[in-house]
Amino acid sequence: MLSGEEFGAAHTASFLYPVIRFLLPAAPTTTVDAIHRAIRKLAHLTEYAVLALLVWRALSVPGQRARRAALLTLTICFAYAVLDETHQVLVPGRTGSPIDVAIDTLGAALGLCIRSSVGLDVSAGRRSPA
Repeated sequence: MLSGEEFGAAHTASFLYPVIRFLLPAAPTTTVDAIHRAIRKLAHLTEYAVLALLVWRALSVPGQRARRAALLTLTICFAYAVLDETHQVLVPGRTGSPIDVAIDTLGAALGLCIRSSVGLDVSAGRRSPA
């Protein structure tokens, strides 16, 4: 859904630019463009961090090595990012980008790092003792 035309840069600009202009009325167009790009890239990072947490949760089994589940999670998220960017090439008004695949994969890794640092217990969904 997010790789469809409705989430392309031209469409998101229609509602993000007015907000950015409201917050930074004196900002030059180049700055507004840069902020718009940054918001879009942060969205990629965030989406894939959440995806990684959900995939890890689905794959993790209590008593099994978390590292194996994390590696498989990262692989699945990377594969999904490649498929998503490939799909975007086929959608009018969208382009696929290897940089976005890297950002997506970085987001998945970040999600796994957050999960690891928080120490979520697989069986109960609660924090495990440090």
